[in-house]
Amino acid sequence: MNRRMGTRLLWAVLAGAAADLAGLGLIAAAAWLITRAAQQPGLAALSVAIVATRAFATSKGVFRYAERLTGHDVALRAQAGTREQLYRALIPPQQPRHGGADLLSRMVDDTEAVQDLLVRCLLPAAAAALAGLAAVVIGLAVLPVTALVLVAGLVLAGVALPAGTAAAARRWSARIAPARAALAGRVADLVHGSADLAAYGADEEALAKALAADESLAALERRQARVHAAALAGGTLVQGLTVAAVVLLAQGAGSVATAVLALTALVAFEPVLPLAAAGERLAGITAALRRLREVRAATPAVAEPARPAPRPEAPLTVEIDDLVVRHGSARAALDGVSLTLTPGRRVAIVGPSGAGKSTLLAALMRLVEPESGSVRVNGVDVRDLAGDDVRTLMTGLTQDPYIFRASLKDNLRLAGPEAGEEELERAVRDARLDGWVERTGWDAELGEDGRTVSGGQLQRLALARALLYDPPVLLLDEPAEALDEETADRLMGDLLDVTRDRTTLLVTHRLKGLESVDEVVVLEEGRVVQRGRHDELVSVPGYYRDLWESEVLTRR
Repeated sequence: MNRRMGTRLLWAVLAGAAADLAGLGLIAAAAWLITRAAQQPGLAALSVAIVATRAFATSKGVFRYAERLTGHDVALRAQAGTREQLYRALIPPQQPRHGGADLLSRMVDDTEAVQDLLVRCLLPAAAAALAGLAAVVIGLAVLPVTALVLVAGLVLAGVALPAGTAAAARRWSARIAPARAALAGRVADLVHGSADLAAYGADEEALAKALAADESLAALERRQARVHAAALAGGTLVQGLTVAAVVLLAQGAGSVATAVLALTALVAFEPVLPLAAAGERLAGITAALRRLREVRAATPAVAEPARPAPRPEAPLTVEIDDLVVRHGSARAALDGVSLTLTPGRRVAIVGPSGAGKSTLLAALMRLVEPESGSVRVNGVDVRDLAGDDVRTLMTGLTQDPYIFRASLKDNLRLAGPEAGEEELERAVRDARLDGWVERTGWDAELGEDGRTVSGGQLQRLALARALLYDPPVLLLDEPAEALDEETADRLMGDLLDVTRDRTTLLVTHRLKGLESVDEVVVLEEGRVVQRGRHDELVSVPGYYRDLWESEVLTRR
């Protein structure tokens, strides 16, 4: 928390304390005024109390509004800052230690714990401490013995009871967050995989697991609710017993003193009673903050340089020299790959699944750390560049492009927020998407994750994004994957047309059209086993000719 946030928090604490003190003063002044007025003194004897009652009543509302305004401002800013830190901890992507639903739960539910920590725990505790101290001072001034009783009651309700509820709730709260994440995962599977589950007859089993996860979460929340109810009842009991004891001790002090002491003791518990619920909530907040720290403390996928080198300027020459990338203790995903991309050169990477094609693109974009070898851009090792600079230079169409539930134009503008109409039209035209745009319009809303568009439209939209962004080195990862034969052929033809004279690295398992690229590199088990032009590779025995002959046979 920076200095400005700390100042805002201090003002929120002072405003909350002032509101509670005004409420305490209001009750004390009103009690004195009513009981003293019953003795029918002169009006002058009551004038100060009348003015004080009005002043306290007005200021209480003003200070409470100021406390809510500044307190929630600080809490929301802290929550936004926590989410930003969480996003930064996930960039670049790391090995998936948490499922998507679990990460969403941490991003939404757990980050709200920061807001609750300030609004429901820290601010109430500070205000209650100051208000309780003021009540004790009033007790000391009127009848000291009642101050001792009041201190005992406030400590019991404001310290012992919250500590007890926190200990009781900690047992359940540490299990509620994972249970909530598990339920989110089950629901996500049902929503996003409903068609597949129904096709394989697994929908009833998946629904039963989701209902079981829901019942497990509900059982934990019911137990937590019992802790909350017990805390509320315990605090109210302590309040009643304290007020009764104060009244009994003040019997001989006169009606005015008795009324003031009794109502002051009663109101002193108003800011203290919520602390029991705050103690209960603190257990859940602690568990949520621990889950957030797990994400932020994860080891980055790649190491950022302490002093990044200046970003190279286009045109770019990319040199991959004896690159070795290993995932954990497994065999190398890339084992000594060397390749050169000169400006305007197009290279296709071909090979079976698991050959290391996508890993090569990830290494170029600084999403994985090489074990040895190097990737140089205009002679500068990418490890000496900031990761964002590397991805500015080399990016494009990766696997599983994401479509947001927004308009077609907004989804396209993710790659160019400042792009004008002419640039947008050129991008969709180059991606051969202009006919679809003419039919649907720019403002047509697309479903989440591309569910309302076909596979070909999804790939072309992702391609239009890449072309709109127009990186110096365009990376294309399996752009025709999972498409029907005819659509895939058209898309590959369009890709090879619009990437002419662009520095392009194309990963594909389809060979039709590769006659137009400058070089084809064949990867097997992370090694380069063949390289050359299409007509050269089909003329010699090897994986490429076998794949070509198989593709020709399937097209007959």
